[in-house]
Amino acid sequence: MYAVFNNVHKKYFKNIHTKDFHINNIIFSLHYKITIIFLLIFCILITQKQYFGDPIDCVVNDIDSKVMNLYCWILSTYTTSKDGKIKFYHKYYQWVALFLYFQIMMFYFPHYLWKILEGGKIKMLVSHLNNSIVDDTIKQNRIKYLINYFTLNLHSQNIYVYKFFGCEILNFVNVIGQIYLTNRFLGYKFLTYGTQVIASSTHMNELFPKVATCTLYKHGSSGSIEKIDSLCVLSLNIVNEKIFLFLYFWFIILAVCSVLGIIYRLATFVPIIRNTILIMKVHRHHRLSIKKISKKCKIGDWFFLYQLAKNMDSLIYEEFIQKLDLSLQR
Repeated sequence: MYAVFNNVHKKYFKNIHTKDFHINNIIFSLHYKITIIFLLIFCILITQKQYFGDPIDCVVNDIDSKVMNLYCWILSTYTTSKDGKIKFYHKYYQWVALFLYFQIMMFYFPHYLWKILEGGKIKMLVSHLNNSIVDDTIKQNRIKYLINYFTLNLHSQNIYVYKFFGCEILNFVNVIGQIYLTNRFLGYKFLTYGTQVIASSTHMNELFPKVATCTLYKHGSSGSIEKIDSLCVLSLNIVNEKIFLFLYFWFIILAVCSVLGIIYRLATFVPIIRNTILIMKVHRHHRLSIKKISKKCKIGDWFFLYQLAKNMDSLIYEEFIQKLDLSLQR
């Protein structure tokens, strides 16, 4: 377990200790970093027998308990309604770990796709400029290179922001899709799970029973079919009920944040809003340069400058903006 957490820490929290390149935003991080960390922790929890014992433990006479446990684990258990007339079959618990792993892949996919589409562009262009301690000759050469790249590609970078916008939409589509899939996985009871638990905590036991029944049919000594009922303890549901309660609210938060992110992205198509956002990235005595540059920028040019601002050292970025302004005035 330590090795897993150590790898997760190195992969997802290395930005805390080192200066790295950022090609996405906070909402992206909620999807492919925070959500994946949660799902990994949940996968680890539900596979730890030393904490929760066997996932299913059935009590029955005349049949080996291991055989009965395996049979009921594979073919599911059931509970009955209070009047005893309706049976509710529970077939999900065998697949919870695999389902969570599937969700991990789905939440990582938009980020993976954006990395491919972005192609390391920012990392290549900002190399050596994301640190204040850099040789002046290298800095000036890199700034000159950036200015040349920007002017040569002026008004032809819209596809760059459209790709990113598409991946942002894909994040939203994915979280809505995961809500739908989770609802199907839990027998169409996930959509109301959180609200019903708030209304009554006993609803947890309805969807994630701790005790259920399993029926085995076998041939008796006379050749007749014998029906054997077994009482099964589902200790793992103590964890499952809390995992899916957390995911219920977390998916809602993700969906809302994703919608807000899309609204924000649409707002950046308004020039005055783009200008205001970029102005906030520089010191006030460079704001006039930003305003003049912004007037000549389309949405793709603006997004490129915004990406540079997130990754370059602030003082170097301001020097770049000042020289870019002079270059565009020629």
